[in-house]
Amino acid sequence: MNNENTFKFDDLQALLRFSHGRLTDTCFLLLHVADVRKAKKWLDTAPISNATESDSLPDRALQIAFTVEGLRVMCVAESVIDGFSDEFIMGMSGEESRSRRLGDIGMNAPEKWDWGGESKKIPHLMLMYYAKENAVKDFRTSIETEDFVKAFHVIHELPTLHIGEIEPFGFKDGISQPVIDWECRQSTNAHEREGYSNLVAVGEVVLGYPNEYGLYTARPLIDEREDSVAACLPHAEDKTGLKDLGRNGSYLVVRQLGQDVPGFWQFLYKMSASNFDKCELLAASMVGRRRDGKPLVLKSVAAIPGISTQNCDNHFTYDFDTEGYQCPIGAHVRRANPRTGDLPPRVTGIINRVMKKLGFDQKQEEDLVASTRFHRILRRGRSYGPKLAPAEAIKADAEVAERGLQFMCLSANILRQFEFVQSAWSMSSKFSGLQNESDPLLGNREVLMNGERTDQFNRPSAKGVTEKIYNLPKFVTVKGGAYFFMPGLSAVKYIASLPIKEDT
Repeated sequence: MNNENTFKFDDLQALLRFSHGRLTDTCFLLLHVADVRKAKKWLDTAPISNATESDSLPDRALQIAFTVEGLRVMCVAESVIDGFSDEFIMGMSGEESRSRRLGDIGMNAPEKWDWGGESKKIPHLMLMYYAKENAVKDFRTSIETEDFVKAFHVIHELPTLHIGEIEPFGFKDGISQPVIDWECRQSTNAHEREGYSNLVAVGEVVLGYPNEYGLYTARPLIDEREDSVAACLPHAEDKTGLKDLGRNGSYLVVRQLGQDVPGFWQFLYKMSASNFDKCELLAASMVGRRRDGKPLVLKSVAAIPGISTQNCDNHFTYDFDTEGYQCPIGAHVRRANPRTGDLPPRVTGIINRVMKKLGFDQKQEEDLVASTRFHRILRRGRSYGPKLAPAEAIKADAEVAERGLQFMCLSANILRQFEFVQSAWSMSSKFSGLQNESDPLLGNREVLMNGERTDQFNRPSAKGVTEKIYNLPKFVTVKGGAYFFMPGLSAVKYIASLPIKEDT
């Protein structure tokens, strides 16, 4: 594995290393290929931003990603596509069972989506523009030349609007992100780490490198003796003699999430007997943080790899809040990142550790399988819609508008990372021993197949009384979504150089 001094950052798209946070003017285009020949010609010279650092910060960035339909249109052979994961090949909305696991049922069902749910609405590729304030229009003009317009057809433009460091509900966002271990400072030996770490192996996010299991995630490997175009691709580290189409690429998950901001605050205000201070506390309990980003649990006294001790907003675990008295177990951020290690908290002594690893003397809430390090995702989302402060949102005449989040995350394994977090943690009504409650923000509130409800939220108290909130409305609705492959720059060249099929 390469280290910081030799890692080929110039073959990575920049979004894998940088969030482009200072580039606040954005535009995400979902495209269909209208002319394959012209699309390949444009792609061959497209100024896609790589992940190298320079002395000056960039004023703009361009990134690109393909759906499996897009790869097929661009003439990638089916034998090569077979090397991608089943989740990517089938698509986010390709199976009823997947939709059910992801919570995409009822009003969230794919047939109700604005894009991505039906075959004609599934894009071939996604083009992501990032620029300084009020500069994305000129950037687009420089990219979308006459040849570009002939090559692609825009099927949907995802709205974005920078409203500062907060997300539409009004909470500071982007605080907790995994740190990619480019230097391989941390061991990936299975179950060697007992405590929580914020460092993740490169292979958890970037294909072609060892993951947290010390293994290489399956991806398309090509014998250049059978495909001469593959000569431009990097060699596979784990398979001698093969070229690696996946190396330096990643899977990009995109979901457009509409957020009912007035509905969220008005319901909590009502549940708090019209007391705004209590309303804010209830909202913080559901989110798992205060609006300024401060966690509900105390800063950890133990070192956490990958997090500076000075970062009070992120330097914590739930090790000493196992009952959820400080931060409810069902809170949104606790579900999204339980901050668990390979062993439950406060396990000491050789005999005790062996017993726990073998599964004996295990409490219901202690889930060894769900060690957080195997399920991290790198978030890169952007908000859309006008800002609405909570104090205004609680009013009966609060402004109604389309607001939400273009949720975007990067990972090397869609099933083990995004889909696990979404289904086993966010949507599950039995997360960590809970009953009848799913994510208080993301939950679809649909009744389960066994008839059980999912519209509750519990706030336990050290005094022994649990406050129960019933009939929780749905605050977030899925508007669209798709799985993409964001290739390395060498892979982009490969896709652009593939010969056009005769029937295309």
